[in-house]
This record gives sequence, C-alpha cells and structure tokens, in this order.
Amino acid sequence: MTTPRPRHPRKPKAARWETRPREGARPAVVVVGFGRLGGALSLGLHRAGWPLTVFPRSAASVKRAAELGLRLAEHDALRAAKICVLAVPDAVVGTLAQTLLPDLSAHAALVHCAGALDLTAFGEQPQMLKRARGSFHPLCAVSSLEDELAGHAVALSATSAGLTRTLEWMAEDLRLTAIKVPEAQRPAYHAGAVLSAGGLVSLASAAVQSLGLAGIPEDAALEALLPLMKSALRGLEKRGLTGGITGPVARGDASVVRAHLKALPPELASLYRALSRRALARLRDTLPPEARNELEQLLSG
Repeated sequence: MTTPRPRHPRKPKAARWETRPREGARPAVVVVGFGRLGGALSLGLHRAGWPLTVFPRSAASVKRAAELGLRLAEHDALRAAKICVLAVPDAVVGTLAQTLLPDLSAHAALVHCAGALDLTAFGEQPQMLKRARGSFHPLCAVSSLEDELAGHAVALSATSAGLTRTLEWMAEDLRLTAIKVPEAQRPAYHAGAVLSAGGLVSLASAAVQSLGLAGIPEDAALEALLPLMKSALRGLEKRGLTGGITGPVARGDASVVRAHLKALPPELASLYRALSRRALARLRDTLPPEARNELEQLLSG
C-alpha cells in the first residue's frame, strides 16, 4: 500500500498577458486619478496616440479633464481597458485596486505610479496575484498637470515580461528613459528621488533664508539664486558629482567656512555642516592635508 503524497496549496497562476500584437496597436489605458501626475501622464499618452480614458476622483477633476478634451471612463471603458494606471496617493493604492477589480476584465493589468511602493501594495489576495501588476514612476517634479514628462527617467517594474515590454513602450512614446529598480529597494530609490527634487527646493528655501539674514527680500533672493543653482546643475551635468563641487570647501578655504558658520543660525549651520561634510568626503584626496584637517575639525560640530 502506497502512502499518498501530501498536497500543498498551489500558488495562483498569473494570467497570460500578451501585448503589442502588431506595430501601432497600442493597448487601451484607463488612468484613475487626475491630479498633477495623473493629468500629466494622461495628456502625454493622449498626445502620443494611446487609446485613453480617464477616471477622475473628484468633481473638479472631472470638469478639468472634460475641458482638456479627454474621454471620461465609464463602465464599458473600464471593462475594455488593457492597463489600469492608478495615479493616486500611496495610501489608497491597495484599497482602490480592490474596489476596481469587479469593473476590470480578468486580463487587465494594474499599474501604480508610487515611487516608494513595491508590487505587494496591490494586495496579495489570490485574485490579485493572478493579475499582471506593475509600477510606472516618472522621475519628474510634477507641480502642474501641464508639466512635460519628456526628457526624464521613469522607474519600471512588472510581474510579467509582456507588461514590462508594454510599459517600456509607454515610456518610449512619452520620451522617458526607463530604469529598473529592485522591488526590495524601492524606499531607498524613492528617498533619493525626493532628495533631488523636493529636497532641492527645501535647500533653496534655506539659501533664501540665509540671504534674508543679509537683508535681501525673499523674491529678490530667489531671483538671484535660481541662475546660480542652474549653473551648479550644468557643472554637475558636465563634470559629475566631484568635479561639479564649487565653493570654499573645494578651495580648502577654512577661514570662509568659519565665517559662514558664525553668520548662520543653528538650524542653517547644521545643514551647512552636513552638506559641506559630504563635499569634503568627495574632495579630501584633492586637498592639502593641513586644509583638509582644519575643515574636518570645523565641520565636525
């Protein structure tokens, strides 16, 4: 008599997701959410010729989408969509995905635009795991739905090769450069993105405050500093992280750094030290030992 083998529950099998059957046959997309990013993404896809409907989440967004000539998604449009893009706050991705499931076809892929979330954000129920899922996060500081996405990067991930190819196709039509981010490292990736965008604006705010200490009004300070910041970015683009550093740390001028720290209030002085320490770490091998040691002592506080 043979002992029967124990049966283990099978992992739900993902639905087959075929895309791009022929050149030019773009799949139908519905974008849920018509805020800044959802609006910019919708307008870009519409201009690129993708079959698109939008599903705004507020009366004001419905009016704005209609005024821009975009087709609103009704039940039939949801059922026909091959890709459902959730351009919504991170906190509602999972619950909204579950709410939409009954209205989507079994073969529609769900795609979120949240930089910090991996694909488990949709939920791990069997009916969700059977579905193709992905993420499409443009690295663009979108402060208005009229902002242009072209020329930026976009972080992609997907549960199937077919969906990956289609998201790459979408990126190509939007003139975005696709990059892949490991799922487990999404928060670190997104933190870097935030530092380079929102963090840059916060840094500009600190710089404007510093000029305010010299009696320069905020509007005038920002007007004077923006060209300086743009020139720093041009140097960064041409010469890289180390070659683009300028200022007293790059010159090894400890006396100027000392004067800066004396002039700044504690909060700004702490930020100045942190940023200057990063610059010094990159430049330490290019500075004379005496200057390097003096700067390290000044910035260690």
